Amino acid sequence: MLEVKDINLFYGAAQALRGVSISAAPGKVTCVLGRNGVGKTSLLRAMVGQYPISSGAIVLDGNDITGLKPYERARKGIGFVPQGREIFPLLTVEENLKTGFGPLKREDKHIPDDVFSLFPVLQSMLGRRGGDLSGGQQQQLAIGRALVMRPKLLLLDEPTEGIQPSIIKDIGRAISYLRNLGNIAIVLVEQYLDFACELGDSFAVMDRGAVKFTCDRSNLDASEISRQMAL
Repeated sequence: MLEVKDINLFYGAAQALRGVSISAAPGKVTCVLGRNGVGKTSLLRAMVGQYPISSGAIVLDGNDITGLKPYERARKGIGFVPQGREIFPLLTVEENLKTGFGPLKREDKHIPDDVFSLFPVLQSMLGRRGGDLSGGQQQQLAIGRALVMRPKLLLLDEPTEGIQPSIIKDIGRAISYLRNLGNIAIVLVEQYLDFACELGDSFAVMDRGAVKFTCDRSNLDASEISRQMAL
């Protein structure tokens, strides 16, 4: 589904990504781990086209999308749940969900039933303004908005940040459900190691803009991942 091949990214003279390569497959969760400031968010924003890379390639479904604009990548099936949620506080829950209609064809412009089955609280709050929701409810709304787009590739940037434990469990169940559908590739950026280890199929630890350690579920060693994140 996704191949990121040896990409480099600069902010002016500062290099944010250094030869990063990762992949994501349908029905699998690829976890990207690391401390703050190591390049995890820059990697996701490079994938969606918000930050142009200086070299390397980003390939989706066998097609090079490196030169595509963000809205073109959305039409190709990339859904993004940003860190901090970035919902529209003055729009209602329903209006926020409908902002995911942008890349869809007319016949697909309806909210999928999966959104409300995964996050039933959203259905009961359709008329409430996004800014009036709790942090956990806003996170569910941000994920729901991405799912409205029917993504083939779902990028999640620290969905557990600042969220109460009960909502973290709901988000974990939602990610497991989406993985088990078998047709969505998921890239999960996290610092909460236990959450990542519970859901992940492959793991990459980043440091100073580069991937310095990788493993998959077959040889998963949580203590080694923790040690790598702490170095």
